[in-house]
Amino acid sequence: MTLRTAISFLAGALFAIGLFLGGMTQPGKVVGFLDLFGAWDPSLALVMGGALLIHAPLYRLIMRRQAPLLDSQFHVPHRRELDLPLIAGAAVFGIGWGLGGYCPGPGLASLTTGGAALI
Repeated sequence: MTLRTAISFLAGALFAIGLFLGGMTQPGKVVGFLDLFGAWDPSLALVMGGALLIHAPLYRLIMRRQAPLLDSQFHVPHRRELDLPLIAGAAVFGIGWGLGGYCPGPGLASLTTGGAALI
């Protein structure tokens, strides 16, 4: 296993642990967040806000480098236009997330704990 692969695995594991600790592997949390006119649960917004507080300053700091530590260049999307495949994909993703209560990341993380009741 290369250093790059090991670090990628550890980054993914850290992400999964963060999802688990934030309660995002529980579909009820997601459905509760989307239930604006019922028993609304703001905890998902707090988790996302915490992620943004960490991401925003670190992104600016990291992007000052000429290249990432384990690659020759940054791979940041530069397209800004909205097209039908992007909008349709986002809609399908959002509808699936809302109906099932699982975003793909938390869904995969919950598989490791046996918490995903996926059909």
